[in-house]
Amino acid sequence: MYTHSTYVRVRYSETDQMGYVYYGNYAAWFEVGRVESLRSLGLSYRAMEDQGVMLPVLTYDVKYIKPAKYDDEVRIETNIIELPKARISFSYKCFRVSEGEKEELLTLANTTLVFIDMESGRPTRCPVSLTQALMPHFESGLR
Repeated sequence: MYTHSTYVRVRYSETDQMGYVYYGNYAAWFEVGRVESLRSLGLSYRAMEDQGVMLPVLTYDVKYIKPAKYDDEVRIETNIIELPKARISFSYKCFRVSEGEKEELLTLANTTLVFIDMESGRPTRCPVSLTQALMPHFESGLR
């Protein structure tokens, strides 16, 4: 399994009338988690697109446990649980981070994205560069 954490601070514009982060903003945060996870592996969405592969979202599932509020620092933990083939699945946990306090779980989510050949518009295999970057994080489970 591969795990990466990204931090965001809740901006006022991300909150609703109740002072909670508007639920639609979590999708953008999960995208930040995905992009930064790939970047931490030395890859990028842009590089994949330059190679002719795009990654549209197939499924998105989220469970809101507690609200994030204006000026909260939130840690987005992004996990890749299995080596991708024609699809890649991510799981997420959002935590409120407070100095000197235990992190508080706010949200659980999952997304599945499909590797699409930009020329044909059809599903394709995971780029070799991504498989190679992830392999060291899964090798112990392959034996």
